[in-house]
Amino acid sequence: MSTTVFLAVIAAAILHAGWNAVVKGGVNKNLSMLAIVLGHVPLALIALPLVPAPSEAAWPYILASIALHFFYQIFLLFSYRVGELTQVYPIARGSAPLLVAAISVIFLGVTLKPLELLATLTIAIGILSMSMVRQNNGQKNVSAATLAFVTGCFIAAYSLVDGLGARLSDSVLGYYSWISIGNAVIFLGFMLAREPALFQKLPKNIYPVFLLGGSGSFIAYSLVIWAFTKAPIALVTALRETSIIFALLIGVFFLKEKMDLAKVVSTMVTLLGAAMLRFSKQ
Repeated sequence: MSTTVFLAVIAAAILHAGWNAVVKGGVNKNLSMLAIVLGHVPLALIALPLVPAPSEAAWPYILASIALHFFYQIFLLFSYRVGELTQVYPIARGSAPLLVAAISVIFLGVTLKPLELLATLTIAIGILSMSMVRQNNGQKNVSAATLAFVTGCFIAAYSLVDGLGARLSDSVLGYYSWISIGNAVIFLGFMLAREPALFQKLPKNIYPVFLLGGSGSFIAYSLVIWAFTKAPIALVTALRETSIIFALLIGVFFLKEKMDLAKVVSTMVTLLGAAMLRFSKQ
């Protein structure tokens, strides 16, 4: 992996941890997530006239990605309703490299090296230990851990789909811009069906979330999709999960979530596994 690709993915990780903290820290998480999703649209509309259209071969991947991103967002919301950022985020993000590696071996015929196998085991240990972290009230939160893992399944799925689709698209920005627009339409329709009076509840402070959070999220994943075309999908997915450590810091210092040894150890073990998976490709 080149230095340019490496730095691009690290930047994406920081941006991704930031917008997740915005959703978790919002009073109304549905509104915060909606603002993030709709916030992709302005940059997508700006990009479309300036970049080539995706190739015909990429459209099945675009449609599949729209569906997978939608369910990812729904389960992420469910997770944040019952769990803390420093528990939900490491499980959701840390499970993705493990799942991508497993799918690669079982379905794509990829042979993993010993260090890669050790990396996936390390990630699994980190995820399982995180499910034992207690909430601020001292109780275990198995529901949050379960929902976060399901979220991780969708992350792995859309990572694989987008990695393959972007390589066929001949236009990374065109590819993701159409995904962003399609996802925004579906997510908006879903939210309005659940809460018809949703826009009447929009607080004035939601607009910075729309502009900054949405734009940051769009840029973050655009960088990741671009990296998918320059390096192996599993490598990029693993490196992207350095966002785990940024989420931990944001959760503790800005959201005032409790810091304890279990959170630190579980997060660092998961992050160590992701780093091992990244370097095993060298």
